[in-house]
Order: sequence, then structure tokens, then C-alpha cells
Amino acid sequence: MSRRLIVGLAAVAITATAIPAEADQVGASFPSSAFPLGEPGAPAKNQRAVAPGVDLFSVTHGTPTQGWTVSLLMPNGHDNGPLATAQTKAAEAEAAGFTPSVLRIVQPAAADAPPVERYMVRIGLWTFKQRAEADKTVKELKAAGIRAKTDFLGDDGDQTTGPWDMRVVMVDPKLFKGSYRTSVGTSVAKRETTSSMSKLNNAIAGVNGGFFNIHTAKALQGDPVGVSVVGGRLLSEGTPGRSGLVITGRKAWITELRSVVTAISSDGTKVEVKGVNRAAGTDELVLYTEEFGAKTAADGGSEVVVDAQGRIVTARAAGGVVPRGHYVLHGTGVMADWLYEHAAETWTMKLDTKVIDLRTGRAVRLTPQTYVMGGGVGLLRNGRVRISAAADGHASVNMMLRRHPRTILGVNKSGGLILVTVDGRNPGVSVGASMVEAAQIMRWLGAKQAINFDGGGSTAMVVGHKVVNRPSDGRERTIGDALFITP
Repeated sequence: MSRRLIVGLAAVAITATAIPAEADQVGASFPSSAFPLGEPGAPAKNQRAVAPGVDLFSVTHGTPTQGWTVSLLMPNGHDNGPLATAQTKAAEAEAAGFTPSVLRIVQPAAADAPPVERYMVRIGLWTFKQRAEADKTVKELKAAGIRAKTDFLGDDGDQTTGPWDMRVVMVDPKLFKGSYRTSVGTSVAKRETTSSMSKLNNAIAGVNGGFFNIHTAKALQGDPVGVSVVGGRLLSEGTPGRSGLVITGRKAWITELRSVVTAISSDGTKVEVKGVNRAAGTDELVLYTEEFGAKTAADGGSEVVVDAQGRIVTARAAGGVVPRGHYVLHGTGVMADWLYEHAAETWTMKLDTKVIDLRTGRAVRLTPQTYVMGGGVGLLRNGRVRISAAADGHASVNMMLRRHPRTILGVNKSGGLILVTVDGRNPGVSVGASMVEAAQIMRWLGAKQAINFDGGGSTAMVVGHKVVNRPSDGRERTIGDALFITP
């Protein structure tokens, strides 16, 4: 990485370094080479056998050498923006008697997105023990009508000495005789902790899963943002082209996916089902399965209740429970009209459900041993770094450049799983990782394929149903889904 500092309104540049193309490790063993981030050297590690073929490593590396600064907030509330906006904000701070600097930051290029140049405005530089001075400056800026925040420099995507605190679970497929599975807990709608889902699944170990929908009603926020298949049943629709993990027994692979659900009436009419176990939008047909775990919305639409044999047992106004052994089709607007016309009581309704692997163009066979989880961002493909940030909805400075707690999964050449949590947002203890650094870590650990799951306060690893990392919220967060290694 490179940094250029010039006094006043000149630029400081934060950019990410290039990454070697090929993965170093190909087996299930822990790497003996130097840690890929920070100062050169091997990390400190402790190893514990969890089960035959399953080992837990506690990995630490680096020392804290960085301190604090103050970042000004732009009119949109973010800490970065276009150059002209940053210069205006810097001039405002200068007029109030402060000495600001404009920071040029570069969001790294992804496989599907170009680099993006942005600018920040910062004031001051204090040692690690002088945070109170930075906080004081934030208060002084607030008194002058300027919004700002205290920032730890280790959170930047620039060079850092760390430290890092990680947990790594490695599975040797030659010795491990169990299987893998995903879980949404007791229901799709409800958020639950990784440890509670671990108990429910009698898991050996596991990590939190993909992102979940925080932009919906509170009672529905367990809904995964992306595809979810549990035991062969589609419980959340996929966003076409986004990365996901596919599991069949002990076999796991990472690919891009889409899901297609078609409702077929007994009169031969077909229509696409737009959503699964989520709130319906305008003119949408949404499927609710018995795993939904909440009442459907009384939104003025219409519904039909269908039994396991495909018989429509009830046609009703929208709003009600999903009976065990049944599913509900919920229509709003024109799709409510479609149900009135093509889904009468005593008729039949079939569902054609497909999850397509976009790399092969083939449908994933949905059996009781099939599990699929939409992760977030693809990191490695065939041993090469390939960050699919745009397709996966995370091409931003915050996600690509900044360091956060990370939950990452990889598959090595021999088919073994590598589960990783990198703690972060804990200055002096662990700085986390950027998206680029997450890819570097997974290459170092020997992954040929890798994916970034939900991170931040969601990052959690459980072994024996107990959390073994340090969640950044100070406690375990409730989440939408999770991935487990099971006996």
C-alpha cells in the first residue's frame, strides 16, 4: 500500500496492494509460511482437535502501533465523498479554526467493478493512548456545527501492523466422516444466535451465515438476503448472479446462483413466484412455506393454502398462518387477481422449483442432503483472487477497503472446508480485514474457492455450541442463518 501526506488540503492516498494470482496451499494442513498481512513472520497459533478430521486453530499476529484521528462527516452522513464536497467540508473546518487534511482513498478494483476514487477530511493524529484527545476534538467540532467522529487508523485499508486475532476451523475430508448443513433456526422470519442454531442442529462447529434483511418489519428480519435451501427445500429466493455455497453431504462448492419458482394452476396457467418467505411488494406473488414462522401480511391481497398433494384447500383474504404440511401463495395487486382467476378451492397448484448453478448452467439437485446459502461476496475462484463485489451488492469503500470483522469460508483442493472468523473493531486487540485482505488470508490458508459471509457484529464461530471468537458487539448477535459441521 502507499501513503502520501502533504499538509493542509493536499491529499493522502490509501490504496490496496496487488495480490499474487495463485493459492499457496493445496492440502488441509495449516500453512507454515509467513502470515500474509502486516510485518513478515509466522503467526502464533494454538491447535485443538474438535473431532476426527476437524481442528480449531487460534491465530494471532502483529502488534498495535497506530493511533487515532478525527474524520469529518459529509452532508450525506458518510465519511467520504467527491473531491469538491471534501474540499468544501475542509474549508468549513478551517474557517472554524481547525487544521484539516484531505485524504484521497481508492476503493480497490473488483473483478466486476473498477477502482473508485473518493475523498475524506481528517483532523489531527494521536497515539493509541490518546483517544480522549480525539474525542475532545469531535466535541469541539460539534460545538462549531461540524459533524465528525473519532477514527482508529487501523480500520483504514492502508498499511497496518495489526494485530489480528482469528479462529480457523479446518476439515480434513479424508478423516472427517460427518457432513455439512445450513440452518435458519426454528423459523425463517425469526433471528437467532449462531450458538442456539448450533444446539438445534447438534453441531460440532459452525459460523454465522449470509446477510439478512434488516430493511423489513422487525418480526421478519431473519429472512436471508439471498438464496437459502435447507434439506432440499427453498426457503429464500436467490438474487441472480450472486455467490453462494452449495452443499450435498460432505461435498461443498462455491458458485454463482439463481432460483426460479413457477406456480402452475390446474387450468395450465403458469406464473413466476417472485419471492419466498419475505414481505410481498406491489403486484407480486410470494410463496410462504411452513418454515416461515410468522403470519402472512393482511395487506389487502389474496391467498391460497395448498396441501402437500398440491390441492388448494382454502382461498382466503391475505393474512394468516401457514399450516404445517402446507404452503401459502400470497398475491398483491394484479397477482391477487391471478389467484382469484386461477386458484379456486378444490383446484390444484404445482410448484416447479429450480436453483441454477450459473457456472455450469445446470440445476442443483434438491434432495434432503442439499443445502445452499447465499454468502455475500465471492473472493477466490480456482485459486485466483476474484472479488465479485458489484454482482454481490458490496462494491463500496466501506466493504472493499475498510477493515471489519469477517466471516469467511473456503474450500481447498482436496475438498476440505476452511471456516474463518477474523475479529475486528477492537483497537489494540484485532483490526479485522478488508475484502482484499480476506482474499489474501484465504489464499494463505490454502483455499481454492472462497466466499465472504456476513461480518461486523454478526461474525461468530461456535465450537461445542460455545462462541470461541470475540464478537464486536460485545455479545453474540442474532442472525438469519448459519453454516454447521455436523456429526
